[in-house]
Amino acid sequence: MRPKRVLFTILASVLLFSPALLTAGQEQESVADAARKAQAEKKPPAKPARVITNDNLDTITGTVSVVGIEPTPPAAQAAAPEEKGKAAPAGEKKPPVKDEAYWREKFADARKKLADDEHELDILQREYNLKEQQYYSDPNTAMREQYDRHDLTDTKTKIDDKTEVVAQDKQAISDLEDELRQAGGDPGWAAAP
Repeated sequence: MRPKRVLFTILASVLLFSPALLTAGQEQESVADAARKAQAEKKPPAKPARVITNDNLDTITGTVSVVGIEPTPPAAQAAAPEEKGKAAPAGEKKPPVKDEAYWREKFADARKKLADDEHELDILQREYNLKEQQYYSDPNTAMREQYDRHDLTDTKTKIDDKTEVVAQDKQAISDLEDELRQAGGDPGWAAAP
């Protein structure tokens, strides 16, 4: 009798829960479909492109950006550069104008880099001096550090590298001064403000 009761309970539970599971699956699909439809309805319609015609040309304010190929100049304008003896290449970039503002900016950048590197060198030298005077209260550590000072040798290497960078920065400023002199610029442009 016991197995029949268990079998009956299982069969009854399957019959009771199967419609609930089927309707729950359908509700989830319908909810998902409804969400997709709502999302599609929320999308704003695309704005039509503004068309400029002769009729509404006078209502335009601001600047107009023209996209496309640059029109070829008329024959009279095209002949003008050739008459002067120089035809300007279309794809060639003009070199930067080397006026006072250009040189002052170059020197300011070079001086800032030099000042930053000198400041870092100063900090490294202070760290090195502190590490030289460092005292270890643990006798084992003190004995180990007495014979092999990795921290000092690493800091000394960093100081040497930074000293080279500072020398390169000073050479770069000297090269800029030479370049300014060769370009015929005013030596006052190299002076710090």
